[in-house]
Amino acid sequence: MPDLGQHPLIADRMARLRSVDCPPHEFRRYVADIARLLVLPATENFDTAPQAVTTPLTEMTGRKLARPIVLVPILRAGLGLSDAFHQMLPEASIAHYGMARNEETLEPEIYFQRFPAELAEAEVIVLDPMLATGGSAAAALAGLKENGARHLHFVCLVASPEGLSLLTERHPDVPVTCGTLDDGLNENGYIVPGLGDAGDRIFGTV
Repeated sequence: MPDLGQHPLIADRMARLRSVDCPPHEFRRYVADIARLLVLPATENFDTAPQAVTTPLTEMTGRKLARPIVLVPILRAGLGLSDAFHQMLPEASIAHYGMARNEETLEPEIYFQRFPAELAEAEVIVLDPMLATGGSAAAALAGLKENGARHLHFVCLVASPEGLSLLTERHPDVPVTCGTLDDGLNENGYIVPGLGDAGDRIFGTV
C-alpha cells in the first residue's frame, strides 16, 4: 500500500482536520478534499473494456469501465466520504451499511443494510474514515461478500497498523487505499495521533 500521507495536498488537509480547533464545517470540507484525492488510487486497478469513439477528427478505440460501481459508506461517518466519491463517480449506486462499535467489547454491531441489485457484478468501494481495530471493516467486507459482492475495495482516511494487519489477514483479496497510516491504538481502541471520533466531528455531535 503506497504511503499517500506523504502527498503534499493530503498531508496539508490531514494536518488541518486533525486539529482540535477545526470546526465541523471545515472538518467536512477537508475530509471531502482528501476523499476526492483518494478516488484515483482507489480506482486505478478497475477493469476496463474497449469502446469505439468518434472524435471531431477521427475514429478511435477508447476505454470504459467494465463494471458498474457501488459506493458503500459505513454509517454514519462514511457519509463524509461518500458525497465526494459520488461527485467524482456520479454513475455509482450508493448502498448503506449501518455498523456501530460496542464500546465495551469493541466489536461491531450491524443495525442497517441496503444494497443495490448489481452488487455481485459491481466494483464495490467501502468507505469509512477510520480503520482502527479493523473489526468493523472486516465485518462489513464479510457481510458484503455474503450478499454477493466479489470486487471489493476499502478506502479510509486514517488507519492504524493493527487495523490494517487484521483487515489484510481476514480479507487478503481486498485492496486498501488509505490517506495516512498512524502510529497505533491506545488502550481504548482509538487511533493515535488520530483525529478523534470522525462521525462526531463530521456532524458536530458529541
